[in-house]
Parts: sequence; structure tokens; C-alpha cells
Amino acid sequence: MTGVARRRLGDLRVSAIGLGAMTLTQVPGYDEERGIRTVHAALDAGVTLLDTADVYGPAGGDYGANELAVAKALRLYPGSTDHVVVATKGGHVRYFDTDTWWIDGRPEWLRRACEASLRRLGLDVLPLYMHHRPDPRTPYEESMGGLKELHDRGLVQRVGVSNASVEQVRVAHEILGDVLVAVENEYSPRARASEPVIDLCERLGLAFLSWGPLGGMRAAKDFGSEFAAFDAVARARGVSPQRIALAWQLHRSPAVIPIPGASRPESVLDSLAAAGLALTPAELERLNRK
Repeated sequence: MTGVARRRLGDLRVSAIGLGAMTLTQVPGYDEERGIRTVHAALDAGVTLLDTADVYGPAGGDYGANELAVAKALRLYPGSTDHVVVATKGGHVRYFDTDTWWIDGRPEWLRRACEASLRRLGLDVLPLYMHHRPDPRTPYEESMGGLKELHDRGLVQRVGVSNASVEQVRVAHEILGDVLVAVENEYSPRARASEPVIDLCERLGLAFLSWGPLGGMRAAKDFGSEFAAFDAVARARGVSPQRIALAWQLHRSPAVIPIPGASRPESVLDSLAAAGLALTPAELERLNRK
């Protein structure tokens, strides 16, 4: 599809809405064929940013299940995928037998994780490699130094940090400089704690990738106080509340690139329609109230 809105990711321009691939394999009853159709629907509609991680699902699986699913979907896509940016993450540890998670931000672990991701994705260099989560046992400066080494060794082209505070973003920017292109934090109508990080990203010229941008709206049986305004605006517009939530984020800052998850092609198409939805000042004022 031509004419899809683009936003800056370092030296690149990517689709204004990406695809969070975690839900392709993390959902119960994982359906590989449906996952492939979901990725293909996203690519057909103009998505050029796919977000994955080495520890993404399913429970009882093993490292890289989601990366392998993304790689297979790209391999089977009938069109060109040269323009598609695959962002993956390292720094989480997952014990799949008990489905428990831990964190490891040591440079040696990040190197090991990065090399494994390269093999699973079938790439010579990772377009965007993200530090998944700060490790309280490893100084943040050491983790960032490890990421810089990965770049200097030619294993990654660009670096991002995830689940980072304002101070951590500042530290990362000081150490990594222009190699740092993105911050990936939770942000949704329900989770707005990263507002200061969005402002900092805008000042530093970084992309802000919002994970969990729908904040559990699809699973909600009724729309509580966090979602009431979004539901009301959606009803007036005749669209889904999820589409309003994504459009609201795109209006929040030109740095924001939501990466909603999807496990069905229909969900992808509804999310992408948010890029063409212009909210009025009155609607934005209503949605911005906490």
C-alpha cells in the first residue's frame, strides 16, 4: 500500500505504526498459519517495523520462538522485505519450564543474546537491537557499553533501550550518541508514566516506541475510568476505541510510534487505520484528561 504515514527512526523512515510480534506466539493456542497471515497483512498494509525479542513465547517453548516465527513469515512473504526493519531485544532471561523471567544486562550476556538473535533471524547485522530491561545487578553504564561494543563490532546497526527512565535515557544517549535511535516503553491510556520520557525523546531526536499501547482494552469487559473518554469518542466516530487510542498517541508527539500487538489480520488493519484518523482539539482535550 502506498502513501502510508512514516516517522523517523534514526536515519530511517518507518511506518507510523509498527507491529508488536509478541502476541503472535504468546497467546494460548498459538496458530502458526494465522500468525503468518497476520504478518503478511501488516506488510501488505505498509507496516515496515516489526518488534520481537528473544524471550517472547509461547510458554513451554524455548528462546527465539517469536524471532523464528517472524523470520519464517518474512521468508514466505511473496513481496520484497528489504525495507522492513526488524527490531529485537536482549537482556531478559526466561526459564521456560516454570515460565519465570529474570534479567541479565551484563555485556557478555548481551553479546551472546545478540549473536543468537542474528542466527535465528537469518541476518548478518541487526537493524535495531534493544536493551530489554535495566538489570539492577549491572550498572546501566556497563550495559550501554556492551551495546556500543555490539555496534562497533558490526553486529547491530542501531541501538535502543526499553523500559528506561529519563535518567537512564540520558545515560544511554551520553554513551551511545547517534547510535541510540529509540526508546521502547509502555504507554497507553492506562499507563502514562512515560510522558516525561516522550518529551525527552522529542528533544533528543529519538523515536519513542510504545509497547502495550492499547493497555488491555481488547480484553476489557467494560470500559473503566481510564478508557471511558476513548470509548465515548469512538462511539461518536463510529470506530473502535483501540483506533482512537492509537490516534491519540500519534497526536501526542511526532516521536511516538505505537507498536500494537496482533494475532489476527483484522486487528492489524484496524490498528493501522489510526494513522489516518485526525482528532479534533476538543477530542484531544477530552482524551488527555487523566
